[in-house]
Amino acid sequence: MNTLPRARIQLRSTTLVAAAYDNRHNLVLDFCDGTRYRYAGVAPSLYHGLLSADSKGSFFNRYIRDRFSYVKLSAEN
Repeated sequence: MNTLPRARIQLRSTTLVAAAYDNRHNLVLDFCDGTRYRYAGVAPSLYHGLLSADSKGSFFNRYIRDRFSYVKLSAEN
C-alpha cells in the first residue's frame, strides 16, 4: 500500500504554494513563507474542496486550520 503523498499540486494562492494528499488522509501543505505542514485525518472531500476553492487561504483557515492534528515538516519531506 502506498502511503507516500501523491505528487505536489501547485496552487494559485497568496497563502499556499502546493498541496499533496495520500491514501492515509494526510494532507501536506507548502506555504508561501517556505514552511510545510502535514495535517492528519483530512477527508478526501476537504482536499478536493481546497483544490477547487476560489480562495485557498480562506478555505484553509475555515476548514483545516486548528481542526486537525498537524506537524511541521522540513522542506525535504
